Amino acid sequence: MAAKKVLALLVLTICQLLPMLGNKLDDGKHERVQQRVEQRSLETTRLLQEHEWSSLDWGALVFAALQQWQRWAIADLFFRLCWWLWKRSRQPDSSDDEESSSSSSTGLEEEGSGEDSNDEGHPLMTRTFAKRIWWSVQSMAYGRQVVEELVGDLLAVFQERLSTSFFPVLQPAIGVGSAFEGWSPCGHDAVYRLLVPLKPPHGHAFRLELGTAGQMLAKNCVRVELECTCTRDQRVEDMPCFLHHPEEALQRNLESTLLSTFCTGFYLDAQKIARWFQNLVISAWGEMPQSRHYSMEVLPSSRSCKLRLTNASGRSLLVEMVFGVQRGDSDIFLSSQAAEDTFTPSTTWAETYAVAEVKFFRRMARQAPRDTLYLNCLQLCASILVSAGFSSSTWKTDVMHLLNTLPLSSWNRWDFMIRLQDIMGYLHGCLEEKRLDHFFFGNENMPEDIILPAAFRAAEPINLFQCLVQDPAAHAKALRELEELQDRLTRLQVFGV
Repeated sequence: MAAKKVLALLVLTICQLLPMLGNKLDDGKHERVQQRVEQRSLETTRLLQEHEWSSLDWGALVFAALQQWQRWAIADLFFRLCWWLWKRSRQPDSSDDEESSSSSSTGLEEEGSGEDSNDEGHPLMTRTFAKRIWWSVQSMAYGRQVVEELVGDLLAVFQERLSTSFFPVLQPAIGVGSAFEGWSPCGHDAVYRLLVPLKPPHGHAFRLELGTAGQMLAKNCVRVELECTCTRDQRVEDMPCFLHHPEEALQRNLESTLLSTFCTGFYLDAQKIARWFQNLVISAWGEMPQSRHYSMEVLPSSRSCKLRLTNASGRSLLVEMVFGVQRGDSDIFLSSQAAEDTFTPSTTWAETYAVAEVKFFRRMARQAPRDTLYLNCLQLCASILVSAGFSSSTWKTDVMHLLNTLPLSSWNRWDFMIRLQDIMGYLHGCLEEKRLDHFFFGNENMPEDIILPAAFRAAEPINLFQCLVQDPAAHAKALRELEELQDRLTRLQVFGV
C-alpha cells in the first residue's frame, strides 16, 4: 500500500507540471512551480524514509529531472519508478496479503455490478474515483427511467382532461439539469428536474417581453393576448371569437380562462400556474399505475411542482417540474423557476438555458469514445470538491468550455488526473482574469444542432464573474478557496481521502 502512495505522489507531481513543459515561464511562475516541486519532493522523501527506502534519494532525482524541463527525462523517470515499485509490491509481505484479500473482494463486487473489470492497467486514482461515482450514476439512470415514465403518464392524463378547455396546453416534458445530463452534485440524492413547455390555448397568443439578455434578474414577462378566430380556418365548433365578439361569449357563459385564472393583469403568473398544476397532480394520482408502488407527497413550492415519491422499501425520489415558454423555435425558454434567495415577482420569468445544456451533453455522449470520463471529472468537482464559493453551475460552465476545446479522446482514464488539473487550471485562469464567459453568448464554437436566438450568436460574451470585478474582497476569497480545493484534490489523488 505504501508503494502505491509513493507512486501516486510522484505521478501527481509530474501530471501537475506536464502542461507547463516546453513553455518559457516568467520568474514568478517559475518560482511557484519550483516551490511546488520542492514540496512534493519533501513529501516523497518522507514516505520513502518511513519505509526504509531512503538509500535511493528518489525525491532529489525527481526534482533534478523536472528542472531540465524535458519530456523524455520525465517519461523515462516515470517508467523506471513504475517498474521498481511494481517489483517491490510483488515481494511477499503481511500487509500485502491483507491488501490482496481486500482487492479480491472489491474486484468481485465490481464484476458483479457491471463495471469494467479489466481496470488493472489503469491508474489507481482513476479507479478509486470511478468506483465512487459509478454507483450514483447507475442510481440516476434508474431514477430517470422511473421519473420520465411517471411524468409522461401524468401529462397524458392532463391532456385528455383539458383538451376542450382554455387552460395552458401542456407539452411533453423535457428532462433537464444535472441528473439528465449524466452527473449530479448530490449523488444518490439527485433531484430529477423536468421542464414542461406551455403553449397558449385556442384563440390566445404568448408575447414575450424580454429584459436585458444574460441577467439573472432580468424582467422577462409573458403577455397573454387574444387572437382573432373569426376566419373559418380558425373557428372551432362555432365558438365565438373572444377578441371581436366578447358579448356573445359572455351570453354563452364562455370566458378566457387563461386570462381570468392564470394571469395577473395581462401577464402569465408563474405562481398561479404552479398551484393549478399541483392540484392537477393531487387529483390524478389515484388513477396512476405508479400509485400502487409509490406514495406521493407534494412538497411546498411557489413556482414549480415538487414531488417526493417513496417506495415500500423507503427509498425516495425527488422530482421537480418547472414550467417554460419557448423563445421562438430555439432551445432557450423563459422558466417559472427563480433564484431561491431573491424575491421575484410572480409575473417575472427567468431565462433558462437548461434545454440547450442537456442537448450539449447528449451530443458529447454520442460522440465520445467508450470509457470517456468527462462526467466523472464534473461530478468529482461538483460533489467531492464542493465549496460555498463555487456553484455546480460554475464547474459545469468550466467543463463545457473545455469539452468544446479539447478532443473528446483526451478525456480517457489515463489522462484523468491531467483533465482534473485542466479544470482547476482553467478556473484559476478565469479567477485571475476575473472573467468566466457564459457558454451560450458570443460563442463561435457552438455546435450547430443547438438552436439559439440570433441575438445570442451576435452578442458580446457575458462575464459570469463580473461580481468579482466589483468586489476585490470576494475575488481574494475565491482565489483562497480554489487553492484549498487544489490541496484537497491533491490529498484525494494521493491518499483517497
